[in-house]
Amino acid sequence: MTVAPTSNSASGASSVSTGVDNTMIASNFTTFLTLLTTQLKNQNPLDPLDTNQFTQQLVQFAQVEQQMKSNDQLSTLVSLQTATQSTAALAYVGATVAVDGSNAKMTNSQATWNLNVTKPATATVTITDSTGQTVYTGPVAVSPGNQQFVWSGLGNNGKQWPDGTYTLSATAVDANNQTTAISTEVQGKVDSADLTQSPPVLSINGADYTLDMIKRIVSTN
Repeated sequence: MTVAPTSNSASGASSVSTGVDNTMIASNFTTFLTLLTTQLKNQNPLDPLDTNQFTQQLVQFAQVEQQMKSNDQLSTLVSLQTATQSTAALAYVGATVAVDGSNAKMTNSQATWNLNVTKPATATVTITDSTGQTVYTGPVAVSPGNQQFVWSGLGNNGKQWPDGTYTLSATAVDANNQTTAISTEVQGKVDSADLTQSPPVLSINGADYTLDMIKRIVSTN
């Protein structure tokens, strides 16, 4: 399981930067109020200062202060969301899940994909190995809904291919020989969770998937 080491450099730099900004704003605001108060105390009663400009600056300082508080709150929410995603990703490690995808791992000369169409059709499936070499291609009848396609590892040339990761691509036509949409789904065990990515990435059958690509949990064995 890949877990990102805790790094305080970025958060530390952010905290330092925020602290400096807050301190600077507070200092400037105090200085401004001191100058304003001093000028008002020492103004000429016969020629009083125009306070409109001071009022505008006071409002601007207040707006900046409010915006900085909002930014701090947003940063907290982002941190909480990141922590939630990481926790969710770790919970999937070791579970068998179904995801939209095309990479399946063949074990004991058997690899399984799920094919999904909206109407009866004839699909042409093409399976390639990790190097991109085509090892099998052939037609298969598919019905509306989700159904399994199991490959025994036997190539078109009669060669028995070894266990490993294989990729399936499929096209389909209906009874009128019109192209129809077909999607592929694979099942596999979540081997690891990479928390250094944002969002976190799960490794399934040698391929990477984000949490939103998981369709369902098949088992936790």
